[in-house]
Amino acid sequence: MAEITLKGNKIKTVGDLPSVGDFAPDFTLIKNDLSRVSLKDFAGTRLVLNIFPSLDTATCAMSVKKFNEKAASLENTKVLCISRDLPFAQARFCGAEGIENVITLSDFTRGEFGKNYKLEIIEGPLAYLHSRAVIIVDENGKVIYNQQVPEITNEPDYDAALSVL
Repeated sequence: MAEITLKGNKIKTVGDLPSVGDFAPDFTLIKNDLSRVSLKDFAGTRLVLNIFPSLDTATCAMSVKKFNEKAASLENTKVLCISRDLPFAQARFCGAEGIENVITLSDFTRGEFGKNYKLEIIEGPLAYLHSRAVIIVDENGKVIYNQQVPEITNEPDYDAALSVL
C-alpha cells in the first residue's frame, strides 16, 4: 500500500505501482468515441502512462498539456492520459486546449485499471480516483520507469520520466 499526501494530509492507495522490469498488467479502457482499447492494441509501441485523478484540477490539466508538448517529438511512443473522467469530458478538454498529441482514456466504468495498477486511492476526499503517477512501458510491454507522485497536488517529474526513452 502506497502512502501519498493530499495537501499534506496522508492518504493511501490500494498498493504499489508495477515494478520496473515487470510486465505491465493488461487493461481495458474507454476511448473518447466509447470504444474499448487494451494494452495489446499498443503492442510494439513505447507507452507513457500519465495517470491522474481528474482533468478538472489545474495540476492534472497541466500534466496533460506538458506531455502533449513533449509527445510530438517522441519516436515510436504514445502518451496515454488516464483518469476516471468521463470520455466526453476528456474530449471536451482536449478540444478546448488544442491537445492532439496524447490519447485520453477513461477508467470510469469499473475502475479496474486503478485497482490492477495499484494506484486507486482508498481513503480521503479523492477515494476511488487514481493517484498521480507516471509509468513508462517499453515496446515489449515491460515497465521501464514508474513514479508515484508523493504529493498529489504536485506535477510528475517529466524530465526523469522521459529520460528513459
